Amino acid sequence: MLRNYLRTMTTNASAPDLPKLSDFLCFAVYSANLAYGRAYKPILDELGVTYPQWIAIVALWEQDNQTVSGLGKNMFLESNTLTPILKKLEILGFVTRTRSLNDERQVIVSLTQAGRKLRERGAQKNLLEACGLSPDEFRVVQKAMVRVRDNLLEFSAQRSL
Repeated sequence: MLRNYLRTMTTNASAPDLPKLSDFLCFAVYSANLAYGRAYKPILDELGVTYPQWIAIVALWEQDNQTVSGLGKNMFLESNTLTPILKKLEILGFVTRTRSLNDERQVIVSLTQAGRKLRERGAQKNLLEACGLSPDEFRVVQKAMVRVRDNLLEFSAQRSL
């Protein structure tokens, strides 16, 4: 009897007990990320950068002169993923990369004047308005997503022990 019930549940897409795609938080995050990408694209195209490049610039606005490994940690990217992003930003004239005087194995990433000036163009403000959230609502959602991310990272780290 249980076998028949399970077979019915897996073949009946309209079964009330099964969650729909729209019920999954992971899909809400994924699809919101895609929507953000679409909204950011014309803004970033105008600036001449990609989304990962933009995030690197924003992270450097927050703390300039970071090591590649420190920047990667802040962006949740491995060095082998971040390096091509930084190389392109250097070609575009937005960052410089120099070897650390204290430890030549480390590369320091710094914004150029052109990289600093990107901040004045106000790309973030347009998207804050596009979200349709009040400033208070925006902060609540942002903090909730950070908590979800941090909890998932902790869960993953515990499982890999």
